[in-house]
Amino acid sequence: MVVAGCKNKDVEPEAEVTATDSTGIAKYQDVNNWLFEIMNDAYFWYKDMPAQSSLDNAAEPTDFFEKLIYKRQTVDRFSMVTNDIDALQNEFNGVSKVFGMSYTLSYTDAGESNIAAFLNYVVKGSPAESAGLKRGDIIVKINGTQLTSSNYTTLLNAGETATFTLGILSGSAITASATTVSVSKAEVSEDPVAFSTVVSKPQQGKTIGYLVYTQFVPGTAASENKYDNELRQIFADFKSKGVNELVLDLRFNSGGYISSAKTLASLIGKGVSDAKIFYKEQWNDKYTAYWEKQKGTDAFKYPFLNEANNIGSNLSRVFVLTSNGTASASELVINGLKPYMDVVTIGEHTAGKNLFGSLISDDQNRWKWGAYVMLGQTANANDESDYGTVNGMTPNYAVEDNVIPYQPFADENETLFRKALDVMGIPASTRQRVVAAREVGTFRKQLRDNLQVRPGLMIKTGAIKTLNP
Repeated sequence: MVVAGCKNKDVEPEAEVTATDSTGIAKYQDVNNWLFEIMNDAYFWYKDMPAQSSLDNAAEPTDFFEKLIYKRQTVDRFSMVTNDIDALQNEFNGVSKVFGMSYTLSYTDAGESNIAAFLNYVVKGSPAESAGLKRGDIIVKINGTQLTSSNYTTLLNAGETATFTLGILSGSAITASATTVSVSKAEVSEDPVAFSTVVSKPQQGKTIGYLVYTQFVPGTAASENKYDNELRQIFADFKSKGVNELVLDLRFNSGGYISSAKTLASLIGKGVSDAKIFYKEQWNDKYTAYWEKQKGTDAFKYPFLNEANNIGSNLSRVFVLTSNGTASASELVINGLKPYMDVVTIGEHTAGKNLFGSLISDDQNRWKWGAYVMLGQTANANDESDYGTVNGMTPNYAVEDNVIPYQPFADENETLFRKALDVMGIPASTRQRVVAAREVGTFRKQLRDNLQVRPGLMIKTGAIKTLNP
């Protein structure tokens, strides 16, 4: 049995020897033989791998695995190997030990020395939220030390507990305030619904549903459909209130489970049902032959769901707010909806991941090593799949999200939402409050605790059969 998943990590895991012989000597050869076997079986580009005889089977597995990757910089930017399959699976499920912050690092001075962490959002139920941190907060010091371009890595990896000094915008200057917040990490199962509301604009005949969705995760170990059902309840509310414009905020969503992408798309799509194709898959030739034999020629066509709370009949379009971190299952939703309705994207180009993959563990439990293997690519009902490059999807309206402090979600001053309102024909209110703001030069985007970049995920649940190469 192989658990299917999709993972990209910007920092390679530290090597850990888990496979040994009776004398305790590391047997990387066994791990590497296993890695080659699974890659030669399921990898989308297995035909382009080097011959095993040309490789050093005694090499550290992360180095060995890297030799198997097809065009790392431009094509397969996502496959990886891990020495802790359990920890990685938890991360896939949105469970991790964190403060619970998502932030962007930007310069605060003209000399580009001092920086600050500008909070994009704070995870519901996290230690950061309990401590009172919120979207729009600015962190300028950690444990009393000013963040700079030379020390931020050390300070943001400070440990399990940290004291954050908040900054304030005074004129065009960002300075430290007297407010400090101490936070300790804890294990958190992140609710992907970060925020939702309905904005009424009766003068323009608009009732706007607004949803911030941060990852595609169906539920928890205790309640496997908890978060998908939360989505359904939100759309039931949208439907009952007559929502006729939808803003789907996927700026902070790098993907997740395809099953939840299907749920979300099925709640939005115009005229969709289980008779309409949401997306299609392409595998390597061996698995193409296998699945066609098992399921016939329609084996690679995946339909929408019949969702009672679908609001598509009241929509002519959907607005999607994007960033460079919008990836995988998020892009699948955007691409999958395009044949059925206008999808208006606002923000930055997306990550460009049209691939789905599998997180594969050793079925004999000989070690904790695991491999994340790209199995294939997706396309929509019109066979469109042209965004799988480093440039991703180009937004219809390019808007740089660099005005700070970040305004609350659905605030009419919030940069990307303001653009959506403009396109809808809703003018800025003359009574709208004037807020202090400035643009900043950004150098690290979409970070989470300990400078982690959330990986691009398109996780296909269930098992695949290991075929003989």
